[in-house]
Amino acid sequence: YKEIVNISDSWEKNWIYSEHPGKEFGKFVLSYGKFWNDQENDKGIQTSQDARFYALSKKFTPFSNKDKTLVIQFTVKHEQNIDCGGGYVKVFDCSLDQKDMHGESPYQIMFGPDICGPGTKKVHVIFSYKGKNLLINKDIRCKDDIYTHLYTLIVKPDNTYQVLIDNEEVESGELEADWSFLPPKKIKDPSQTKPADWDDKPSIDDPNDKKPEDWDKPEHIPDPEATKPEDWDDEMDGEWEAPMIDNPDYKGEWKPKQIDNPNYKGPWIHPEIDNPEYTPDPELYNRDEICAIGFDLWQVKSGTIFDNVLITDDPEVARKFGEDVWKPTLEGEKKMKESQDEEERKRRDLEAKENEDNKDDEDDEDADEEEHTHSDNDVSITILCI
Repeated sequence: YKEIVNISDSWEKNWIYSEHPGKEFGKFVLSYGKFWNDQENDKGIQTSQDARFYALSKKFTPFSNKDKTLVIQFTVKHEQNIDCGGGYVKVFDCSLDQKDMHGESPYQIMFGPDICGPGTKKVHVIFSYKGKNLLINKDIRCKDDIYTHLYTLIVKPDNTYQVLIDNEEVESGELEADWSFLPPKKIKDPSQTKPADWDDKPSIDDPNDKKPEDWDKPEHIPDPEATKPEDWDDEMDGEWEAPMIDNPDYKGEWKPKQIDNPNYKGPWIHPEIDNPEYTPDPELYNRDEICAIGFDLWQVKSGTIFDNVLITDDPEVARKFGEDVWKPTLEGEKKMKESQDEEERKRRDLEAKENEDNKDDEDDEDADEEEHTHSDNDVSITILCI
């Protein structure tokens, strides 16, 4: 199977907005953004309204990935320098009511970047399993710049997975190990407890070590160099007492030396047994029915562009699609953005120079006016002298 969701001028004929009540959904627009490589090829759907939920989906011919690899891939461009908002996709089965899609609509897989402030910059990989949405127990960092990036999820029939960003692997492993699909294989034996005589202290006080007789000294003592002020009046001021200072002979609390514990048995480890509730599932990877893909997002600052959505069973097809389609886009974007930034720098430099020239002209005018004023004053003084 291979489903390439082309986002073109006719995209609104194939994608359906949710009309779920109680939500003020934002609109997508077709755009290649502020900088691009090829205007026609780089068109994608862009969030266009700030502080909005977005709910948009597209259905296709249903399929199952049983005994096959599943690859979900798409591109995301946060050219607005996003501060808080989702950039992920959700994959659904055919039960999805597209016109009522919302945050609680059941889905099969959720995958892609999510950013909110400096603390959240992650790639979500969430699987639905027996009615629960299971988050990956690893932290995968997403890209947070303004360029187009390629996100790829590969799920294999041997219950392993890979996450790629820009065709480079950033995470991989086993589904059972990295999600809580199943109960643990082993549990602590409930019939076992730590023996009462189990000594797990590696060291003990030395019974032969005794506190020296001269150990106990006060922490503070009266300052021996202090003298009563001459104007001190005992009747008025009370009995004079010298101020306290730290005692140089103070040694603190005495503690006996430590020696190795001859009865030390090491840390007690709770024995484990096979978990009777554990049953392996060789089909954790399998999605019986995949029928739709959609965007169910919240964005504070709009401007994200989605494009190049691909679902296939061939990782090599996805890799080559990324190299042929995404990579030229990224390279072209960077080139155009650098050119735009250089033009902006030149404009600012020219503006700064013009402002400086204007300031110099104003200074010259002020100097001429001051000289003229001095001349008038000189004439007036001369007349007065006459």
